[in-house]
Parts: sequence; structure tokens; C-alpha cells
Amino acid sequence: MMRNPPSQYIVARPLYSEDSFKEDNERVQRRHKSLLNHVKEYFSCSSKRAKNAGLSLLPIIGWIRIYRIKEWLLSDIVSGLSTGLVAVLQGLAFALLASVPAGYGLYTAFFPVLTYFFLGTSRHISVGPFPVLSLMVGSVVMRIVPENGTQANITAFEGLSLQDKQVMVAASVTFLVGIFQLALGLLQIGFIVIYMSDTLVSGFTTAAAVHILVSQLKFILGLTVRGENGAFAIIRTLESIFSQITKTNIPDLVTSIIIMVVVFIVKELNDRFKAKLPVPIPIEVIMTVIACGVSYAFDFQTLYGVSVVGKLKEGYESPMAPNLEILQLSVMDAFSMAIVAFAIAFSVAKVYSVKHDYLIDGNQELIAFGVSNIFGASFRSFAACTSLSRSAVQESTGGKTQIAGLLSAMVAMIVTVGIGFLLEPLQTSVLGALVVVNLKGMLMQVREIPYLWKKDKPDCIVWVVTFVASIFLGLDLGLAVGLGIELLTVVFRTQFPRCSVLANIKGTDIYRDRKDYLSIYEPDGVKIFRIPSPIFFANIEFFRDKLNAAVGFNPLRILRKRNKALRKIKKLLKNGELQITPKGLLYTGSAPIEESEDESNMEDLDQPTDFAGLPVQINWNTDLPGNITVPRIDIHSIILDFAAVSFLDMSGINGLKMTLKEFTRVEVDVYIVACDCYILDKLHECGFFDNEIKTSIFFLTLHDAMLCILEKHPDHTEDLKASKNNYHSFKVSQGSGSLRKRESEVPDPETKF
Repeated sequence: MMRNPPSQYIVARPLYSEDSFKEDNERVQRRHKSLLNHVKEYFSCSSKRAKNAGLSLLPIIGWIRIYRIKEWLLSDIVSGLSTGLVAVLQGLAFALLASVPAGYGLYTAFFPVLTYFFLGTSRHISVGPFPVLSLMVGSVVMRIVPENGTQANITAFEGLSLQDKQVMVAASVTFLVGIFQLALGLLQIGFIVIYMSDTLVSGFTTAAAVHILVSQLKFILGLTVRGENGAFAIIRTLESIFSQITKTNIPDLVTSIIIMVVVFIVKELNDRFKAKLPVPIPIEVIMTVIACGVSYAFDFQTLYGVSVVGKLKEGYESPMAPNLEILQLSVMDAFSMAIVAFAIAFSVAKVYSVKHDYLIDGNQELIAFGVSNIFGASFRSFAACTSLSRSAVQESTGGKTQIAGLLSAMVAMIVTVGIGFLLEPLQTSVLGALVVVNLKGMLMQVREIPYLWKKDKPDCIVWVVTFVASIFLGLDLGLAVGLGIELLTVVFRTQFPRCSVLANIKGTDIYRDRKDYLSIYEPDGVKIFRIPSPIFFANIEFFRDKLNAAVGFNPLRILRKRNKALRKIKKLLKNGELQITPKGLLYTGSAPIEESEDESNMEDLDQPTDFAGLPVQINWNTDLPGNITVPRIDIHSIILDFAAVSFLDMSGINGLKMTLKEFTRVEVDVYIVACDCYILDKLHECGFFDNEIKTSIFFLTLHDAMLCILEKHPDHTEDLKASKNNYHSFKVSQGSGSLRKRESEVPDPETKF
């Protein structure tokens, strides 16, 4: 069997600098819109824009028009009922995290869903309480209204019970969370979530899982533990728990262990056999029913003194306004919650949108959750986003749209207004056990540390610092620290990029890091320097230092040495101590020339070398008379690869200009290649070019600049040859998508370019 010959192509074009390319190719002059034009366009109105705005604000219109009743309705009903049962249990359990009575968790499983049904763009997430968010609400509640301690001095607290105060704080904070989310959505800055990387969210949620685990120990052990908040609260909580460990309520502990073991085993079976099971076994519901029945039958509350859910409020209370004093005390907490809630919800929504091939809008999601939290807070629910496990149930049981979510909310409503009394004998330790067993996924994220350490150490540092800070300083400060560290890693990556010196891959027009390849060619007297980042105020000095290190000398130091040497030579010629001979300058003085330490007129030393009035031209790479010494330079050209430079600020432009002038003044030519045309336009606008820096130093590609250099310095290489009439061509054999060989337009076995 004969192998097909590799495909080939031939490129023949002139050697292009930016100037010559502009001469041969006329550029379209585009007129960019001004800020005023953008504002006018944004506020202009037309029937099409009004229609699009309506569809954007009410995404339900988009999917309800394509709803397939026969195919989707039954799946949505099954999914809604299954999700509703889970939502009821999670609502009760997560209310404990929010430090409010369990019944208000059912409010959070109901009210926010009603508005998200109309405004949300995700068809699969289950809106309601989330453990991390509930814990953040609980930390604010415990700070303002501690169970045992001094409460905040708020006028509206007069005459209220402890539970009513806790509910007021949770609802007010939730209202402020909604205000922040709505404002961010209306201002179209949903992109803010990009500043929370997956690594940061992973470290943060893992730390939150640890906080949740510790907070549930008092329910599992049946202890009375004072709520703690602030930095190192987790340490104080653990100290309080272990100091009372001998008072553990054994029936609560035994019940919790049984619940956790059974639920864990069945969940593992659900995961292992999910392809064969039509619907996951609702083990949480089953165990809750059993535990509730056993507790009622044997009257555990009276017999063993266990803590139970107790009487739930029947029906719903009238709307309430948020308390302004509480809002003032929780601004930063609410903003953190708003960002965390959106980041988690958007991440989950994005997963299902990709899986089921539809679009979600980040800004509209912010608006939807903002309105949902404002609406829910008015009816005393606490902050809502989505739950990973609940969303997985809604999607895996066949949910197609938010009709499933609406039906799950109806289940929560039925429990609240009709059958909530059946849950009254349920032990709170059962709810705590269900919370803990559902933390497995978040706690197992700790396994990411070894992987991150091997693959990306800065990301690993972000994970660890966020985790540790969130554990010991609290979730709000921990998130702030994590964001700070993450932004620092971005700064360091751009401020200290991995610069490299490139060389040619023999037989091609490809250039790669000279340290990485064996078959490379680096012409004598030429250095190719690449900086893979923007050049701006924070890294311009780093860029200059790395460039000097790459070429092996500091051009400013060389220039000063030359100007000092030139002063001495002129002085010696004037005094008659130097004579001009056919072999060069001859020193005829009797005493050796002493190095002068006179640093006067330092500004003159930084100026171009002035040979005016000197009868000879000095070659700085030869021996100078007497003991005058100037470091020699063994390169004549530098190529700066700007392919990865996305922008320059004014500091970067000024620093680059200074660098080019310093090299030019020591007779080293500098060429810039692959510069973005908009950066080039900015250089023109900023007066970058003058009598020393010309536009002719800019070339389209590395190879163009290299061929130009080799034409200018033909004696410095035997391996690289320019073709006739400034034209070059190369014939490429294409195998596995790579360039393999370049042949000159006029074949020459010695030519390697």
C-alpha cells in the first residue's frame, strides 16, 4: 500500500515592513463611534428593540412558545414532585444554618421560585436555599441577634421574641442581597462573576462545608452551644462543643449516625446505578418519614429530651418592609452574599445550558435572582440561589422547563398550609444529619489540592489561601482575602511574564524558544526577544531588565562609558597626547590615563555619541589607547516579538521609547514585529516616532525582519540568504499540520531559511 504524498503549498510575497505593506495594501478607514453615539444608541427605541427587551426581561415567553405539552408535561410533573420533596427537607434543614425557625425554610423554597419562573433564563436549576448562602445569612443573624450575648441596639426589636428578631434580620439581609443583584443586573455588569474563578469558588465552598459541618454538630450531638461569629468563630465553637461533649444526647447521636450511614450508602448506590435507575431512590424523604414516625410513636421529645422541629406556622404571613438599621449593619455581608449566590447559580445554570443547548444571560440571571430575593424577603424568606443536589434531581428526573420548579414550589406550599403538622415530631438531629451527609461533594473538593499543585501552583495557592482564610476569618472576610489573592496572581502573571529568547527552527520560517529545541539556528549578532503580556506601568521596568539580561548588557551603561571615553579622547587630542596613525590612535603621553570619577553633566552622557570635531571614526569594539576601556557589544540587531502584546499604556510607551533610543544610541538596531495595528495607531497618536525612532523598524513577521537584517548584515551569516529583489518564497511540506521544510525560490542546498 503506497502512502499518499504530503500536501504542499508555496508562498511567494515581498519582504514586508509595516510601511511597505501599507503602500501595497490600502487600509479601510473606519470611523469609531463616540461615547455619545453609544449612549444615544443605548437609549434609542424602536419596535424591534422593544420586542427584544420584552423577550429579554421575560424569558418565559421564549420557551413557553415552544413548549411541547405531550412530550414535556409529564416529565415536568414527575420532576417537580420529586424536587419538591427534596426542597421541603432542604428548606427545613438549611433554615437551621440560617439561624431561623425551620418553617421559614419552606418560605424560601416557595416565594423565590414564583418570580424566577417568569424572569430566569435557566430551565433546569432549582431555585431555593443553598447551604453556603444560608450559613452566610446565619452568621449575620448570630452577629446582630446572638442567642446568648448582647444584641444590636435596633429600635424595631422592642417587644419581639428572639425568633422574630432572627427572622427580621434574615429577611432584611436577603432584601439587601436582592437589591445588590438587581442593581448589578440593570447596570449590565454580570461579567463581575468572571473575577471568581472555579478555583476560588472551590476553596470557598469547601471552607463553607467545614463551617456547615461544625454548625450542625450541636444538633447531631443534642447540645446547647452558643452561636459564635467573627474571626476564629469556628475555633470557639469547637471549643464549646468539646467542653460539653460528655452531655451528648445519645438518642440524637444514634439517630444521626443511622441516618447518615443509610443515606450515604443509598446515595452511593444511586450514583453507581444511575444509568439503570429510572428515578434516584429518594432516600432522604424515606428516612425522614421513618424518623418522623418513630419519633412520634415513641414520643422521643418527652422520653429522651430530644429537640424536635416543633409547631410550624400554618399559612403565610403578611408582607413586611426591611429594617433600615439592619441594612446599615449588613451592607458588606449582603454584597458578598449577592456575588457568591450569583456565582454559584450561574455556574450551575451554565452547566445545564451547555448540556441541553440553550443560552443563558448573566445579566438577566442577576435581575431574576435580585427580584426573587426582594420578593421572598418581603414574605420573610432568607437568601436563595440554587442547590447543586436539588438541581441535579430536577434535571435527572426529566425536568425540561421551570414548570418543574413551579410544581416543586407548590409541594412546599402544600406542606406549609396543609400537612406541616406531620413534621412537628421530627428531630432536628435528623435535619442536621441530612445536611452533613449532603456535604460530601463539597468536602471532597479538597482532593483538588495535589492536582493543582502539580499543574498550576498559583491556582493552588489561591485555593489554599481562600480555604484557610474562610475557615479562620469567616466566610465574608475569607472571600475578600481569596479575591485579593486571585487578583494578585493575575497581577504577578502579567507583571512578571515568562520572557524568552527565540531562535529559528532550521529549514522553516518558525521561531521558538531556543531552550526548548535542538534543531535551531541563531544568527550571529541577532537577538529575538519575546514578551508574552501587555506592557504597562507595572511591568515596564521588568521588561527592560529582562531585555538587558537577554542581550547581555545595559545599553545606557555602555552609552555613558562611550561618552566618557569620547571626552577623554577629545581632551587627549587637544593636549597632543594622542596621535592619529594608519593603525589608529596612538597614545604618546608619559603617564597612564586615570579613570575620571567626574560625574558632572550626567545628562550629556545619556545623549547620542557626538563625533563632531573628531578627525577619526572610533570603532568601539577595538582596543582603545592607554587604559581607556569600553565594554564591547557583540550584537548588531534586536527583534522584539510583540505578537502577544495586547496593549501599552502611557508608561509602557514612554519606557519602550526610552529603551529603543538607548539601544539605537549604542548602534544596535531594534525591530518590532507582529505589532497589533491598533497599538501601532496608538503609537502614532502618542508621538512615539521622531528623528531617532522611525516607522521602518516595524515588520509584519519575525521572518520578514530577519531577512531584512541579513540583507543589511550579509557578512554575519552564511546560513541565511535573502532572495533576489527582496522577494522570498518557501515551499512547505505539510504533515500532521506542521511546517517541515522551506526551499528557496532559487534552490540552494546550503540555504537553511
